[in-house]
Amino acid sequence: MSTPTSWTEGELSALDARLESASPRARLSWMFGAFEAPRVVMGTGFGASGVVLMHYLEDVRPGTTVFYLDTDVLFPETYNLRDRLTARFDLDIVRVHSGLSLDDQADRHGHQLWNDDPDRCCFLRKVKPLREYLADKSVWLTAIRRDQSPTRGEARVVEWSGANEVVKVNPLVDWTEDEVWAHVERHDLPYNPLHDEGYPSIGCMPCTERVETDADNPRAGRWSDSEKQECGLHLEPEPAD
Repeated sequence: MSTPTSWTEGELSALDARLESASPRARLSWMFGAFEAPRVVMGTGFGASGVVLMHYLEDVRPGTTVFYLDTDVLFPETYNLRDRLTARFDLDIVRVHSGLSLDDQADRHGHQLWNDDPDRCCFLRKVKPLREYLADKSVWLTAIRRDQSPTRGEARVVEWSGANEVVKVNPLVDWTEDEVWAHVERHDLPYNPLHDEGYPSIGCMPCTERVETDADNPRAGRWSDSEKQECGLHLEPEPAD
C-alpha cells in the first residue's frame, strides 16, 4: 500500500469499507501491521470509551503510548483515574502539556478565557499541543464514536486528519453507549466516578456541568451555555473554495 500522505480518497474509502465490519481488535491488528508501532499513539480524555479502547490496545500491543492533554483544569477524579489506569494497564501513559501556565494565560488573555473565548482556550491548551505532539507520529488512535454528537456522526474507522497530518483510526466508531458500558462492567474496568454523579461527558472543570436529567446526548453538560460542541481536536478545517 502507498504511504498515507499519498492515499487517494478512493483508496481511503476502500480501506475504510473493508474495516467497517471488523471488530475493534481486528482494526487494531490491521493498524499495527500497516504502521511502525513507535509512531502509533492513542489519545484519551479518560472517558469510558477511552478505557475500553485501552483495554483492547493492551491486548493487541502492550506498551503502546497513550497520551492525554493536561489542561491543568481537569477534575481531580480524572487525575485519579489516570493513576488507576497506569497501574492497571501495560501501556505507556504520557502527559502532553501546552507549556502555557494558567497564570501566563491569564496575563495574556484574561482570567476567564474559557468563558470569554472558549474556542481560543481550547486551541491554546488542547489543539495546538496536540498538533505539536503528533508532528512526528503516523497514527492517532481515538475512542470517538458516531453516536456521541452530530459532529461525529460521519466519522470513519480510518481517515486522514489533514489538520494533524496523520492517519486517524477510530476502532470504536460504530459502538453505542450501551456497548461501551457493557464492556466496562463485563471486564470490571476502572472509570471516572463522576459518570455516576450526572456527568455523561467529562472535560475541563470550568466547561463541564452535571446534567440533572437523563440526556440523550452523550456529550451533554459540555459548554452547556453555548452552541459549542467540540474542543476542536476532532474538527477538520473547511476545504478552500
